[in-house]
Formats: sequence, structure tokens, C-alpha cells
Amino acid sequence: MSDRQPELPIPWTVLPRPLAECKFGLVTSGGLYHRGVEPPFDLERERQEPTWGDPSYRVLPADIRQAEVGASHLHMNTRDVLEDLDILLPIHRFQELAAGGRIGGLASRAYSFMGYQGYPADTSAWQKDYGPRVAGELEAEGVDCVLLTPA
Repeated sequence: MSDRQPELPIPWTVLPRPLAECKFGLVTSGGLYHRGVEPPFDLERERQEPTWGDPSYRVLPADIRQAEVGASHLHMNTRDVLEDLDILLPIHRFQELAAGGRIGGLASRAYSFMGYQGYPADTSAWQKDYGPRVAGELEAEGVDCVLLTPA
């Protein structure tokens, strides 16, 4: 008897049109937030309950300035992303791609989750509530493709 797990098919969705015509959305699990506009993720509760992770999300406008970016995540070093947002959420690089005609456009807002969801991980709030909300927002804005940048 083999201990090897059966291989599952790779999830794949064919692009609806060429990249130069596709509008992109950006989503990260890096715990980013719009400083002064939205609160950081609830790290205090996580410190008190180490098996819990904040399942909510934050919205970042595509024109956010570096000084407006906050990062709250206990499971990664946030120093570098606070100096250069694009290493985790490449908003400015995607704006350049759109300006150069390489992609059709960029959504006006990006979304951030805090990737740690406890141990063992509980992603039920993402599946039942927050994920469908973000998907609906992206769909309402006409997004064709989403780049997910995990922390």
C-alpha cells in the first residue's frame, strides 16, 4: 500500500479574452490595511487566542500612497512591505502594465486578508461570508483575472 496521495486535477480557468483586454484585481493575504481609514487586523485577540486568526478583509484603493499602507500580521516580517508595497501587492507594477497596454486595466480597489487563520486553520468565514463579498465586488467592477499574492 502506498502512502502517496492521489493527484488532484489542477484548477484551471481559460481567460475570457487576451491579457491586453483583461481587467485585473489584486488580492493579498499579507494583512495590509489602509492606515487611518480602516483598522488594522485584530492582532490583540490573536495574541490572547493564538489558535484564532482575523478572517475579515480590508480594502486598498489602487491609488494608495506608500505612507498610507499599514501591515498587521504576526506571522511575517512586515518591515519590507512597509517600505515597498509592490513586493507584496504589485499595484504600481500593474498600473504600469495597464498604461503600457499589456493588460486591459486594474480594478480601482485591491483586497487584503490576514492569511493566518488559526491552528488548525478555520477558513469557514472566508468561504461563507468574506470570500463571496470580495468576489462580488470584483465581479461588479468587471474584473476578469485576479492575482493572489500570499504572504
